[in-house]
Order: sequence, then structure tokens, then C-alpha cells
Amino acid sequence: MSQPQLEAMPDDWTRALAVVAHPDDLEYGCAAAVACWTDDGKEVAYLLASRGEAGIDTMAPAECAPLREREQRASAAVVGVSAVDFLEHRDGVIEYGTALRRDIAAAVRRHRPELVITLNHRDTWGPATGGAWNTPDHRAVGRATLDAAGDAGNRWIFPELLTEQGLEPWSGVRWVAIAGSATPTHAVAADAGLERAVRSLLEHRSYIEALTDEDPEGYCRSFQNGAVQALADRFGGRAAVGFELFGR
Repeated sequence: MSQPQLEAMPDDWTRALAVVAHPDDLEYGCAAAVACWTDDGKEVAYLLASRGEAGIDTMAPAECAPLREREQRASAAVVGVSAVDFLEHRDGVIEYGTALRRDIAAAVRRHRPELVITLNHRDTWGPATGGAWNTPDHRAVGRATLDAAGDAGNRWIFPELLTEQGLEPWSGVRWVAIAGSATPTHAVAADAGLERAVRSLLEHRSYIEALTDEDPEGYCRSFQNGAVQALADRFGGRAAVGFELFGR
């Protein structure tokens, strides 16, 4: 049975905040779309719950964290993003709960986005990956982001954000978009941003070299090309980055 065509992502917005668990999550998820958005003059900021310090088996966390932070900032710059913030949640053991929701709600109030982006929050990556199990960090951060988009607009949830940090409520989030969803509803044409998405992922060289024996550039190019071509038949034959879009 053929799947329905994907709708184009809304473009009547000016600011977005992308919230994920680790360095490289956005590069594997939606960097080509981010490049296209910044080309159009839209502001995109990144918020990472951890510094990915548990991501390289051969490197101790104290050494790994600053390296991966540097790689993430360089990676974001390739697609036109300069605002990159990190929270202090521990890689691998990020917990869904009020502390995480509060941190993300604070960032939403600070950046005042109309669009919030996160990564697949469900238990698995879907049938295309054989139902591979998602990581606890992705699930926790994705779910907390969906909830925090509403928390940010309610002055009686986390009132200390106003009284202690001076962050006024922000109820201007219009959508939360889930990258890497097995059930996308919308898409962004990836053609113009694809080459920068490859280079953006390649900035995570230390992680990639620990992950695979493949040539890093070949690995990044193969991954990005495969990801954006996977949805082409549902988006008028165009290479595309898919999102599951929740309106607010």
C-alpha cells in the first residue's frame, strides 16, 4: 500500500529552537533542512541536553565532553547556526521529569521560537530500521521537549523561571516538529542544503572515526544521501527531510 504524500513544512515563521540529547543528533536528523532555513533568513538555535561525553568508548568523559562540544559548534556553523547551548544533564542517563522540562522551558522562553524541533521520542525507530530500539536519552529529551513547549507559556508552571531568571512566559510556539520519526507528515526539500548537511555531519569526525572503519567523508555522504532519498517518492520525487508535525 502506498503511503500518503508529505505536506511541505510551514515556512511562515522566523525563529526555531532545536532541542536534542547529544552532539550529532541534529546532523543525523535534519541538518539539510536547517541549512535551507538559515539560507532563507530564519533564526535557528540549538539546545543540547548533554555534551555527549559517554559517546566514545576509547575516550574518558572528561576528555570527550569538550571535544564533542567543539565539534558540535563547528558543525552548527556549517549550516548557519551560531547559538548553541548545552545543559548539564549526563549523557546516557538523561531522565524525563520536571528538571528536564524546566530546563527546556527556560530555553523556549529565552529564545521565543515559533517552531520547536526535536528528535524521535518513541520507543523504536520504526520498521525501516527493523524496529531498532531507541535510546533512553532520545526518548526522554523528545518527550520533555513536547511537554516543555506548553510549559513555557504557563506562568504557574515553573514560576521560578520568571521570579529567579526573569524569563517571561512564551506561548508563541506554533508547532513541534519531530525529526527521525517513523511516521512523518511533512517535509523540507533537501537539495539546497544537502552538501552542507554532509559537511556538518563530517565535523563530528572524532565520533565518526570511533563509530566506523569507513572513510569518514564517504560515510557521511552515504548516510545523508540515503536519508534524504528515502522520502523522495512521498515528496514529488525530491530529496527531503521528513518531520512529524504537531500543531499547538
